[in-house]
Amino acid sequence: MNDPVLCPADPAPVALIGPPLAPGPLVFLGDHAGALIPSSLGTLGVEEADRRRHIALDLGIGQLGRLLAEHFSTIFVSQTYSRLVVDCNRAPRSPDAMPVVSDGTAIPGNTNLTDATRAARVAAMHEPYHRAIADLLDERRAAGLPTVLVALHSFTPAFGTERRPWQAGVIHGGPGDDYGRRVLARLQELSGLVVGDNQPYPFDGTDYTIPRHAFPNALQWLEIEIRQDLLATDDRVAEVAGWLAPVLQDAIGG
Repeated sequence: MNDPVLCPADPAPVALIGPPLAPGPLVFLGDHAGALIPSSLGTLGVEEADRRRHIALDLGIGQLGRLLAEHFSTIFVSQTYSRLVVDCNRAPRSPDAMPVVSDGTAIPGNTNLTDATRAARVAAMHEPYHRAIADLLDERRAAGLPTVLVALHSFTPAFGTERRPWQAGVIHGGPGDDYGRRVLARLQELSGLVVGDNQPYPFDGTDYTIPRHAFPNALQWLEIEIRQDLLATDDRVAEVAGWLAPVLQDAIGG
C-alpha cells in the first residue's frame, strides 16, 4: 500500500475564503494560488528559488483573489498546493498535470510516477479542489443564486526570448464566455492598459476547470491572466484589484 500523500499535519488541499452564499454572482477560483508541497514529497527535488517561480504557482493570485472576494463580499476557492504536485487546471491523466520538466526546470519528484502514485495525488488534492467547487455550485443553485465563475491566473513578463507586452489577458472560447468578452471589451477601454485577446494563452483543450464546471452548468465565466510584475508586491496587487473590480462589476449588467 502506498503511503498517504497528505499527512495529518498538512494543510487541507483547498481553502474557501469568504461567504459561499453571497447574493452577487461572482465566484473567484485560484487553480494555481498555492505553493505548498506535502511533507511526504519533500521538495520534489526542486530548489527553493524554483519553488518560488511561476512554475510552482501563479504569483500574486492568492492575494488578488482574497482582495476581490473581500471587495465583492463573495468567496474565493483557492488550491493550497503547488501546481508541480498536481495541476488542478489540467485533466488528471494529462502529462502536464504532473510535469517532469517545467519551463526548462527538471522536476525529479515527478519522474517515472506509477499510475497508483498519480492517482493518489489526484485523490488527495485535485479531486477535493474540484469537489469543493462542484459542491459550492450545487449549494448556490439550491439557494436560487446566480453564479459567474472567474478563474484568476498570472503570467510571466517574458517566456524564453519573447517579451509579453500585455498587462492583462482575457481567455475566452466555448459556451458561456459572453461575460468574459464583455470584460475584455471594458478592459480594452482603460487608458494605458495593454490587454491580450486570448493572449498570452488561447483557450484550448488544456484547460480543465472551466470546461468541468461552467460548461455543464450553463454558467457564464471569465478566465483572466494578469502579468506577474503587476502583482509583485501587496501594494501592486491592491492597484490591480482597484482597476479590475469595477470592470468585473460593470460587465455583470451586460
